[in-house]
Amino acid sequence: MKLFALIGYPLKHSFSKKYFTEKFERENIPNCRYELLELPDCQAFRGLLAANPDLVGLNVTIPHKQAVIPFLDQLDPASAARIGAVNTIKILPDGRKIGYNTDYYGFKTSLENWLSTVAPAQPMEALVLGNGGAAKAVFAALTDLQIPYRVVSRQAAGPTLTYADLTPEIVQKHRLIVNTSPVGTFPNVEECPQIPYELLTSAHLLYDLVYNPAETLFLQKGAAQGAATHNGLLMLQLQAEKAWEIWNE
Repeated sequence: MKLFALIGYPLKHSFSKKYFTEKFERENIPNCRYELLELPDCQAFRGLLAANPDLVGLNVTIPHKQAVIPFLDQLDPASAARIGAVNTIKILPDGRKIGYNTDYYGFKTSLENWLSTVAPAQPMEALVLGNGGAAKAVFAALTDLQIPYRVVSRQAAGPTLTYADLTPEIVQKHRLIVNTSPVGTFPNVEECPQIPYELLTSAHLLYDLVYNPAETLFLQKGAAQGAATHNGLLMLQLQAEKAWEIWNE
């Protein structure tokens, strides 16, 4: 039996086990199972591998997308090494562990598809909320799509903006706003990033990497101002399928 799993903490919000379990049943894929393995401390990563010798593939989520890198033997140069974050690990028969980033593919593909319908051929600039491991894949995708962006975080650092820095001029200039933080994820559904929602208009586009709930408070507040909205479910599905390809190469 091949074991695949998601590591991170907490994992109560995750749809990954449901997604892969249904995939295995739907596509008649035998001898495979997918589990959620909560890992509060990444220092316990080696112990987790030792306790689960059947593991052949891992997905990685908050807060370990960067912390797991020192425990790996190799990074895929085209994704994880370039981005500086890992969300997929392939475990080879000899025990070597190779890190990949499929968040990049999931975000870039889903964003391109969405923009082609809501804002085709329209130049824009973006605000990226958060600067953790998930944000790194977003930075790379926006760069490749030639969408200039500014980072917004709770703490100022260099060119990074704080939420208090979001003036009417900045919000008006940056029509695309991407939330890469976990704020608003189930069960904390009454939370949202502290942007000035009253400054949003129908010209804005809000993309939330969170997919549970389907409509976060961030997206609800944006929609109430007339903004177009997109959650992270398609990104999850796309990155999961790319991870499956990698595990089976």
